[in-house]
Amino acid sequence: MKVAVMQPYFFPYLGYFQLIAAVDRFIAWDDVQYIQRGWVNRNRILLNGEPAYITLPVEKAPQTAYISERQVADLAGASGKLLGQLHAAYRKAPHYAETRALVEQILACEERNLGRFLFNGLQQVCEHLGIKTTLLLSSALEKNDAGLSGSERILALCEAQGADMYVNAIGGRELYSPDMFAARGIELRFIAMGPVRYAQNVADFVPHLSIIDVLMFNERDVVRQFLQQYTLEP
Repeated sequence: MKVAVMQPYFFPYLGYFQLIAAVDRFIAWDDVQYIQRGWVNRNRILLNGEPAYITLPVEKAPQTAYISERQVADLAGASGKLLGQLHAAYRKAPHYAETRALVEQILACEERNLGRFLFNGLQQVCEHLGIKTTLLLSSALEKNDAGLSGSERILALCEAQGADMYVNAIGGRELYSPDMFAARGIELRFIAMGPVRYAQNVADFVPHLSIIDVLMFNERDVVRQFLQQYTLEP
């Protein structure tokens, strides 16, 4: 059983969905601290040839509040702004209508809890792309991780799911010890995204943008091929 754990993000980049597709169960880790100016409530699209942020507004809360304890704010205003950005950026893109419809459907979610709102978005993108991985929301799981932190919480989540392999984004390689996982009978692997490129109607390709950008310019079958362009490294 391959398991991955990652905070839920707002329309994350292709590599995030490669991670989901690479495992049997993906846990959206929402009962962890919300990080200001991170990727939880914002991402980037290509606007006028340059990366530009799209943002989901979040109500004010104590700095220590978990993602699962935050609330989405002014979704109607944010939706209008985001759809306006997408029109300005991608109205001439080959898959604009289909991708805009998906974004509209996700933004129409009535859930205001931030963790559950983002989880719904991940579910809908996965369904759109035919990703069959089981998605789980950490705050909804029964688990024994009280008082644990860092790697120990990850290990507790993995053990609760019966994992024999944990897959993490390669950027977290320095955070985890293979020996620590091996001592619990779990193999540790890191996913490295391959050199995915596609036409964006700009001279120089801009990588690592929101999945929205990928979907605007590529057939779904092509995006499914992109999902497999990775390696799992020790």
